Amino acid sequence: MAINLDDPRKFRTLTDQAHQVAMNMLRPISRKYDRAEHEYPRELDMLAAMIDGLSESGASEGAGAAGVRRDDKAEERGGVKNGANLASVMSIAEMCWGDVGLLLSMPRQGLGNSAIASVADDEQLERFAGVWAGMAITEPGVGSDSANITTTAVLDGDEYVINGEKIYVTAGDRADHIVVWATLDRSLGRAAIKSFVVPKGTPGMRVDRLEHKLGIRASDTATIIFEDCRVPKENLLGSPEIDTKQGFAGAMATFDNTRPLVASMAVGCAKAALDLTRDLLEQAGVTIDYDRPAHVQSAAAAKFLQMEADWEGARLLMLQAAWKADNREPNSLEASMAKAKAGRVGSDITLSCVELAGSVGYSEAELLEKWSRDSKILDIFEGTQQIQQLIVARRVLGLTSAELR
Repeated sequence: MAINLDDPRKFRTLTDQAHQVAMNMLRPISRKYDRAEHEYPRELDMLAAMIDGLSESGASEGAGAAGVRRDDKAEERGGVKNGANLASVMSIAEMCWGDVGLLLSMPRQGLGNSAIASVADDEQLERFAGVWAGMAITEPGVGSDSANITTTAVLDGDEYVINGEKIYVTAGDRADHIVVWATLDRSLGRAAIKSFVVPKGTPGMRVDRLEHKLGIRASDTATIIFEDCRVPKENLLGSPEIDTKQGFAGAMATFDNTRPLVASMAVGCAKAALDLTRDLLEQAGVTIDYDRPAHVQSAAAAKFLQMEADWEGARLLMLQAAWKADNREPNSLEASMAKAKAGRVGSDITLSCVELAGSVGYSEAELLEKWSRDSKILDIFEGTQQIQQLIVARRVLGLTSAELR
């Protein structure tokens, strides 16, 4: 029986809508906000309102980067239906065909929303519905291993007191809430790491600076300081109990949700570069023949065919990770495989497209050079290439983090 690799029919209207938004609303302002770093793209407010309207009508089920819940009660709540993860990654890929930085700047579509969707209880899901949440994980000196987090959260009466510093917080200055990862007890290791929702303006939380970046300049990236920042104990996402047998599983559920989303961003950005490069090559008289072996075609055509094959592999891994989530199957291995493959392929393809296009690719005459800058972060955040390969090796070999470091 042949395998059908076409997009699921039920999502084609959604992806077509997302592509139209990317082409007509995001792509035209892409260069403007790449140059105007830290200036908020006001055009996104209208787009966010439009997406909210579609969501309320049910016309955009699962669309956006906010993430979806994946437990056995999901359908009972009526808010998440089978296919929502696939809808999310497919629509995000189309939006990032327009602009990654602008997608990351979309109100109420922050990576922190995925953390809420992953581990919040029913009451929290209702209470935090509609918020725009950035996610604060990375710390100075900690690197890619989130298990080494040093930010602390100490229970004092009915509040947790948070102290620490977080860096590279996407949408950290614009979001109205921040999901902060902190440890309840450093002596208990990974199991004590929990996430907390901190509303913007909470005393003791301040944005220390905004970063100047290589790419995704339309998206603000902040350093946030927490000094005796008090949040209600009800803002700890999920259970406050420390289960040393479960270990880091609660936190990893967030990554299992967000890594396919980041993979989809890389897939979308790489597709934009491929589409434009194909057009530029055709204008230069380079023919790409899909009916002839690559080795009998020009070097440029052969390179392009190889990039398309790599892109298709990344896309299929992304879809697999989302499909498993929709079917309530563990997808930690597939999420890391998709993130590793798409992150590397996205960076390789966009840089190779710059090379194939020559001076046109390197100049600002086209967006190729911008996409090559934007794509690099997608191989870094939500876990670097090396971290993803380590996770994949652990899953394949059946080893713990202590056994394989």
